[in-house]
Amino acid sequence: MEDLQTEPDLTGEEILVIEDSSTQAEQLRYMLEKHGCHVTIAGNGREALTVMAERKPGLIITDVVMPEMDGYELCRNVKGDERFRDIPVILLTSLSDPHDVIRGLECGADNFITKPYDETSLVLRIFSMQMERRQPGTADGPAGLEVYFDCRKFLITADRRQAVNLLLSTYEAAIQKNRELSSARDELRESNERLEAANRDLEAFGYTVSHDLRSPLTCINGYCQLLLELCSASFDEQCTGFIKDISDAADRMEHLVTTILNFSQLARKEIDRQTVSLSRLARTISLDLRMRQPDRTVTFEIEEGVEVGGDLKLLQVVLENLIGNAWKYSGKQEEARIEFGTTEYEGKPVCFVRDNGAGFDMSQSDKLFSAFERLHSSSEFEGIGIGLATVQRIIERHGGRVWAEGEVGKGATFYFTLGACRNIH
Repeated sequence: MEDLQTEPDLTGEEILVIEDSSTQAEQLRYMLEKHGCHVTIAGNGREALTVMAERKPGLIITDVVMPEMDGYELCRNVKGDERFRDIPVILLTSLSDPHDVIRGLECGADNFITKPYDETSLVLRIFSMQMERRQPGTADGPAGLEVYFDCRKFLITADRRQAVNLLLSTYEAAIQKNRELSSARDELRESNERLEAANRDLEAFGYTVSHDLRSPLTCINGYCQLLLELCSASFDEQCTGFIKDISDAADRMEHLVTTILNFSQLARKEIDRQTVSLSRLARTISLDLRMRQPDRTVTFEIEEGVEVGGDLKLLQVVLENLIGNAWKYSGKQEEARIEFGTTEYEGKPVCFVRDNGAGFDMSQSDKLFSAFERLHSSSEFEGIGIGLATVQRIIERHGGRVWAEGEVGKGATFYFTLGACRNIH
């Protein structure tokens, strides 16, 4: 094997570039002219044939996908014309399909350059073809060889050198793709290792929050209760109120800590799939809400027989949040109405929870499922703004999606799907 140590020199090389993208054409011109080439650009195959008739190039570089006349047809025209048959043709292609190679051989192309290409490989490819042109070859063109591929017959007119160049280009592209895949695999493995480390840190943080933060909160709340039980006679009404406020704040803080921990653990919880009756869950949740606030007048409309495949406990959390929100935000209605049922969206079954409550401005709908984002102030409706973010995370864990429609003062409807779970009926 001879190792060519010659420095690539393309000075004076006449190159015709056929590329319908002006941006990519100018990029090629810039790369080649830096190495002393004279570059002419044509926007398509027909324009290229006109340019060649006026001035014969020493090399053609053509894109494959072009309007009017693609790169394969142009190559056939070039190799079928005695005036231009000796001009080497390089095809720019992604080599994403075996047919690319067969069609390249069939039309008589001399080489491939795979996209995306870099300047060094482009220059070396052209230089190697320049060296080959200086070697003696056969005067007569090849007679052709019939081959069958994918139940079709192809006539290969490329000579041995062209065939080897094309196959080497294909092999080079495959090696490059393999390197890219190997690099991507290594990066993915490193990312997974970092993610596992981050998850371990998160679990440690969760334990710290659960233990080290809850302990003082429990202590604060306990001492507040002791003060009220043992020393209430010494306190005036204002002091008693202050102590109750401290105790209530500690309770809210503990609830917030619990909620955040539960939310963070959703991503790691395994999905225990089973058949779940959403109708039964909705009825249970509605009864619980009525027991908590028996003085409210709320009409529930719950569709019967809605069953899906999913995690019972997680889907219960979904409905508790959605129906709970409907209950909360319809609290100012004299006659509130809450519906749970199914409908069709883009030809597929979806579940929904609808209410006639406060609604929301659709221009702010992107904030609905963000943690700690609230469209209503806490003075209007209590809450910490994590319920809908929890719903979205659970639905996405099931391979589905959730979205909402609403209007201020006219209620809201929340829709959700469960991905591959199609047994909604």
